Amino acid sequence: MLYYIFTYLDQKIDLIGAGLFRYISFRAGMAAVLSLLITILYGKRLIAFLKRKQVGEEIRELGLEGQLQKKGTPTMGGLIIIAAILLPTFLMSNLN
Repeated sequence: MLYYIFTYLDQKIDLIGAGLFRYISFRAGMAAVLSLLITILYGKRLIAFLKRKQVGEEIRELGLEGQLQKKGTPTMGGLIIIAAILLPTFLMSNLN
């Protein structure tokens, strides 16, 4: 989506640096950086939110060593991974 915005700005306003979005290597690098930032900025917040909502691991008594250490661990932490992949992909891609 940002591809189309910066293409428009490059053609109409001749914005300096807007032409970089034509290169897939630049968009891939920016998507990687954005993915890292999403993970760093929102990862702890999402885990804390999941703990508050008590979305945690159910522990069964099987007598396994280290089993009780996982009690209360959020099981839906993969949401941050999915968000960190999908958001930069949609923002930086050329949807043609």
